[in-house]
Amino acid sequence: METIGAVAKRLRGAAEAKPMRLPVNRRVDESHHAVMPDGLSVWYTIQVSPHSRIQEAIFERADRMPTDEECRPWLDLLIVGAEAVEAPGLPGSMTRRFEAFERSPELEAPLA
Repeated sequence: METIGAVAKRLRGAAEAKPMRLPVNRRVDESHHAVMPDGLSVWYTIQVSPHSRIQEAIFERADRMPTDEECRPWLDLLIVGAEAVEAPGLPGSMTRRFEAFERSPELEAPLA
């Protein structure tokens, strides 16, 4: 059985090797997904555009919403170099989504 650290390392490696190109490539393959023995499903992706990068971690359970205690160790291992912020979810959802945005202002078009 893989440890959280080993699974997180594998997911980060897959996301770094195959980031999603925005806005056209929104397909995620199973190498960005892991299901732990306790039923916690973890997705990790990196989305890139010419001027930004988004790290996204999604946690899901079939029976209940994942707790902070379940998500925090994963976030500490997956989201590196930026602060993860939880995105709003739907009421009654069994999914939690965290994002970290990294911008490169020098590559952005100037504001008119």
